[in-house]
Amino acid sequence: MSKILVFGHQNPDTDAIGAAISFAYLQKELGKDTEPVALGTPSEETQYALDYFNVDAPRIVESAAAETNQVMLVDHNEFQQSISDISELNILAVVDHHRIANFETADPLYYRAEPVGCTSTIVLKMFKENNITIPKQIAGMMVSAIISDTLLFKSPTCTQEDIDAANELADIADINLDGYGLDMLKAGTNLSDKSAEILLDLDAKSFPMGDKNVRIAQINTVDLNEVLDRQAELEATMNNANAVNGYDLFVLIITNILNSDSELLVIGDSIDKVEAAFNVKLDNNRTFLNGVVSRKKQVVPQLTEAFS
Repeated sequence: MSKILVFGHQNPDTDAIGAAISFAYLQKELGKDTEPVALGTPSEETQYALDYFNVDAPRIVESAAAETNQVMLVDHNEFQQSISDISELNILAVVDHHRIANFETADPLYYRAEPVGCTSTIVLKMFKENNITIPKQIAGMMVSAIISDTLLFKSPTCTQEDIDAANELADIADINLDGYGLDMLKAGTNLSDKSAEILLDLDAKSFPMGDKNVRIAQINTVDLNEVLDRQAELEATMNNANAVNGYDLFVLIITNILNSDSELLVIGDSIDKVEAAFNVKLDNNRTFLNGVVSRKKQVVPQLTEAFS
């Protein structure tokens, strides 16, 4: 049996990398030859967690078929968000907390999807179900993932299960949950030295909606104006990304992690669909969305319905 690669989605966030590390460790303890890998460079937020808990970043891969035909997916299932040669690979398992779309396999597999705020919350359950002890470093990456995905429990995706899991993992990792969590989130808001291309690719996913290809990126900040002052640069880059990659619509969510609000910047076709989805009128390609912080729960479903 060849090595099994375990990975999250492209442009990995802290859960994509943390869940890959923890789920690969769990599977190794259960006797499988697994290796966590990443489909991109860790963000500064994720690197903060890796450094804090002295965990090596997974190696970055662009394809897998040259070294294995067996993979496990965490924190995603949609093929356009996965590794480039996903259709050539045998998917053994999926652990996820997103919608299921554009996904099929030739063989049976282990599939676990739960409506919680973070994949690592599900992985914690699997450790407990299999009576596997979680090392401090692994617990640290898992609690970091929950903090990230739930914005320290402020996101509407957050459930009581996520809060309970984070507290349990924080005890194992020996951290102050609020203090560490805020420091980690702030580490991911250092934006001034990044180009528009990098900002738009930090946390971006593509979604088919109706007959359109919609790109949705999200940037976390503690100051909306720090990002909006670069609107012209961002718009030019979004227009170029649409032309080069065939996106019909590019939606940028700029989220203030302190106030739990977002500004949308929208470039491309079907602007009317965005306005209908959120019952707003765009002004200068922008609109403010009070209380919106979650792409998964507060943006993607609304846009999907508008395009259907």
